[in-house]
Amino acid sequence: MRLHTFTFRMLAAGAAVLLGLAGCKHDADLVDPEGPVVKPTAYVLDVPRYFPTRPADPADNPLTQEGVALGRQLFYEKALSLNSQVACASCHRQELAFTDGLARSAGVNGSQTRRSAMALSNLAWEPKLMWDGSATGLETQARLPIENPLEMHQSLSAGVARLQATSTYPALFRKAFGSSTITEANTLKALAQFERTLVSSNSRYDQFLNGNRTALTPTEQEGLVLFTTHPDPLKRIRGGNCGDCHSGPLQTNLTFSNNGLDAALTDLGLGAITGQASDNGKFRVPSLRNIALTAPYMHDGRFPTLDSVMAHYNEHVALGTPNLDPQIQVASNTVGGTRLDLTKAEKAKIVAFLRTLTDSTFIKDPRFAKP
Repeated sequence: MRLHTFTFRMLAAGAAVLLGLAGCKHDADLVDPEGPVVKPTAYVLDVPRYFPTRPADPADNPLTQEGVALGRQLFYEKALSLNSQVACASCHRQELAFTDGLARSAGVNGSQTRRSAMALSNLAWEPKLMWDGSATGLETQARLPIENPLEMHQSLSAGVARLQATSTYPALFRKAFGSSTITEANTLKALAQFERTLVSSNSRYDQFLNGNRTALTPTEQEGLVLFTTHPDPLKRIRGGNCGDCHSGPLQTNLTFSNNGLDAALTDLGLGAITGQASDNGKFRVPSLRNIALTAPYMHDGRFPTLDSVMAHYNEHVALGTPNLDPQIQVASNTVGGTRLDLTKAEKAKIVAFLRTLTDSTFIKDPRFAKP
């Protein structure tokens, strides 16, 4: 009995040692059947010196060449939509500064969205996205159009399953994120990486900011002065009041504003997200970069031309609208005036300046085109 017990204990101990050695050998010799994982290459984003400091990328989603390339592929990927007919790029066309030329975008099966497609550029600086600020961060925003019933109308999980079944995407995800198993999180991260690279900074206005004073004509420079000046008729200072919201090199103050489109608010905008009555009728102040390419204008595409936009601000602001931006409410070039009261020539000069914001290299840049 004792001999059997001793023998059993010895055998058990030996087996444990062998298992331990086998385990060590397995850990040391473990080989990924798909080959070694190569660390992605950092993507260096070129930003003009006069731009604001770019906010840091999320710690878990730094820009990499492989991640950006994957995101670009996904941006044009129609399999992410229910009927495989709509991609992000369907509503964000590069030649139109990543808008679509429609008052309201077309989704799957001919559905129509509630609002117009916003232009995509310099998004890394935007703290909140969408017209109503419903997304914080590009990783969060990327999911919304995919799953919106009026846009791509497909759960992200279904889209991921489609990508996983392809012969191309598993390898691309492996290069970007170290695994050929495609996840929702990595899909959103890749899209966000690509969108962060959409920097527009080579318009004639940029050349002017870089010190080339002949980049703008005298008329365009006069338009720039009017654009950036808040009027003060008592001091005989005339201005278009535009720069109060569309300020700096980004051409936006990165906030939300009610610009007096309607006295009756049929779309609450930011207010529908925050639940605060003081936010009703406020929408994201969009950048005016490439504005000459992104008609029609406003969140519902109601204005077909830049001239009609100027007419709104000059003559047709709904002064009775709740939460009207105070900078608009008090702006007039006439003492005691209730309207902006620019002259026809002044409005034309501002429009001339706005056309200098077109970045022809941005809309032709092969880095952003369909792969």
